[in-house]
Amino acid sequence: MEKFLDFFTWEKLVSIALFFLKPLIILVVCRILIALLSKAADKVLNKTKLDDGIKGFAKSAMKILLWILAIIFAADALKIQTSSLVALLSVVSLALSLSVQNILTNIFSGITVLMSKPFVVGDVVEIGGYSGTVKAITLLRTTINTFDNKVELIPNGDIAAQKIINYSKEPLRRVDLKFTVSYDAQTADVKNAIMSVITADERIKTDEEHLPFVRLSDFKSNDIEYTVRVWVDNANYWDVYFDMLENVRETFNQNGIEFSYPHTIVHMAKD
Repeated sequence: MEKFLDFFTWEKLVSIALFFLKPLIILVVCRILIALLSKAADKVLNKTKLDDGIKGFAKSAMKILLWILAIIFAADALKIQTSSLVALLSVVSLALSLSVQNILTNIFSGITVLMSKPFVVGDVVEIGGYSGTVKAITLLRTTINTFDNKVELIPNGDIAAQKIINYSKEPLRRVDLKFTVSYDAQTADVKNAIMSVITADERIKTDEEHLPFVRLSDFKSNDIEYTVRVWVDNANYWDVYFDMLENVRETFNQNGIEFSYPHTIVHMAKD
């Protein structure tokens, strides 16, 4: 016991205490600085229009990086070779990045989607063969409710590589229709019949920038094709689309205009 006390003199005890006190002070100071920087980052991020998911990801990444730096400073105070520690962290980060490569791809793709905003929650979109309403956008995946009420969870990595069609981005949409009628029908009669349906529908735009378009567009083997284009509010697109089909059919019947169908005309030669 006496030898033990002789070995640990007051000077040595103080030296040991100071040796461990320095890195402890560094960690405490770093913790205070990290808390202050986090509050400052919160204020800056709250003033931006970034998505909450991006804000949370940025704050978490900043805290992890700052704590790694704090640990390196504390290890340096303990006379630990920080170069070896940095090399070890590099190897560990490389191994982790390889093991979670798909997750990281989805996260960065999610950040791209949230920042570029090709669509937002509530938009009607078509992505990679899936069509429906966007219900949620997270860092990993986007949730879409299809028109037949199925829930599709699409990884953001797939979304970034696909063509995206956003049907809700613009306030107006154009309804494109084609009607084929018999060669016996007069062009003016057909156009007047279609225009009567258009003018009777108050949902169809008729201002100078969005005038309805009704023109003969093609002579086919069994019929004549007419192209119709009208502009409507985005929310009325499908109602106008189907109503136009039904109303044009009824109007054609009332005006004696016949739809055509494939047929063959045979001429009999006389002897």
